[in-house]
Amino acid sequence: MKTQPNILIFMTDHQRGDTIRRDSACITPNIDAFRKSAVTFTNAYCPAPHCCPSRASFFTGLYPSQHGVWNNVGVSNTLSRGLFEGVRTFSEDLRDAGYRLYFSGKWHVSQEEGPADRGFEMLHEPGSGTDYRKFRHVPEYSEWAMYDRKGYYSNGIDTGEEPRGEAQVVRPGYMRYTQYGIDEDPFRDSAAVQAAVERLKTMRDEPDTAPFALYVGPLGPHDPYFVPQRFLDLYPEDSLPLPDTFDDAMEDKPALYRRTRSRYSQLTREEHRESVRRFYAFCSYEDYLFGQVMDALEASGRKENTLVLYCSDHGDYVGEHGLWAKGLPCFRGAYDICSMAGGAGITNPDRDCAAPVSLADWAPTFLELAGIEVERTFAGRSLVPFLQGREPADWREDCFTQTNGNEVYGIQRAVWNRKWKYVFNSFDFDELYDLERDPGELHNLIYRPDPENSDYAPVVKEMCHKLWRFAWETHDNCVNPYIMTALAPFGPGIIQEDIGGSFYREPFRG
Repeated sequence: MKTQPNILIFMTDHQRGDTIRRDSACITPNIDAFRKSAVTFTNAYCPAPHCCPSRASFFTGLYPSQHGVWNNVGVSNTLSRGLFEGVRTFSEDLRDAGYRLYFSGKWHVSQEEGPADRGFEMLHEPGSGTDYRKFRHVPEYSEWAMYDRKGYYSNGIDTGEEPRGEAQVVRPGYMRYTQYGIDEDPFRDSAAVQAAVERLKTMRDEPDTAPFALYVGPLGPHDPYFVPQRFLDLYPEDSLPLPDTFDDAMEDKPALYRRTRSRYSQLTREEHRESVRRFYAFCSYEDYLFGQVMDALEASGRKENTLVLYCSDHGDYVGEHGLWAKGLPCFRGAYDICSMAGGAGITNPDRDCAAPVSLADWAPTFLELAGIEVERTFAGRSLVPFLQGREPADWREDCFTQTNGNEVYGIQRAVWNRKWKYVFNSFDFDELYDLERDPGELHNLIYRPDPENSDYAPVVKEMCHKLWRFAWETHDNCVNPYIMTALAPFGPGIIQEDIGGSFYREPFRG
């Protein structure tokens, strides 16, 4: 019988995929060393530009329309608190197959249940770690407590009267936001990493009788970019330029994009450039933490039979188009993720793979590597062929996204390939980019109210066809025909011949 590999997952939060690639200006000695035993997926993307839906996709292999998590599960105006009933995670399959599962760090998949409910032994979790409960299906108003004069945040409410300090954004009536600073232990990520390191250390004296899966989830390099000084010192001042797209006025983009950018307009050009430096320093700090875990894995004596995955849940604009963090602006930076796998099961390591791969691909990958067969279907596909140096002839050419917004809601769906990128925005005009000629997504080719009549109408129709076909396949119900909501230039009916004329779907069962 084939030996089941151990699985070690190191998932960062907000880290762009281009920070770990060969030509990156980011200083990552531990990732560089790991690359020699790994496959780096240079065209990896997440299904949604937000922590919770993307993490839910990672654990289930499904898209938001299938697993039910659309946005932050912990806010009062959330669209969902957790996974749909009956949706299963890969961790449950590993547990049932005899794996020992350990979890240390950020969960953010459900507010109603934690990692322990899905097969993991908890090592460390930020916050209480046990505040999971069933919610009544009525609105909650917990965020209002932040504005209480006697509350914890009361002294931080911005009156707009104090002068703006370095890296600050003045927001009268809100808390003043500071884009960057110094913190020797940002988000207390060291605690999550140390808990994982300690567990690996104890394995040295344990019999190697059952495979393990260890998930390590730091919160960095999430904004705001507060980093240890020694990692900031790795990057001389003014050593990192602003992105080429930084000065995009976005006049041909949805108004929400411009309004989002306006939040950062108070920052000077020098502060934007310094923000880039801080973000890269934060990524270097996460690399340092990853190195601690890899050292502990080596010392545990289990490295040879362990598949290690370094990944992130979503990206960060890092100044592209004048934006930071992530959100509805559907640019590559928000969806570009880290995805590098090395160790057990890798053939011909130290390779780059340019095939488009999704965060949803890892659940079926882990199960195939573990030799676990399941009857349910996934939106993702196993990456085992790529890990073994093969590329399936029928691999996807198109990438798809699903989001209903990050607490500021708006239905948005996107599809792209090597040539075209089309974005359906229910809240504004759509977008079409020629990625071969315009990889920075600077020129929206259908900035007009009637894309169905534009010079690019055939391209838009083709991309709408792909978008609606994927929506039908993944049980995505953003197809209401009401005149006030049916705003796509070409509606779902254009795929009728594809599916034999019947649009009826059995409920998705996971």
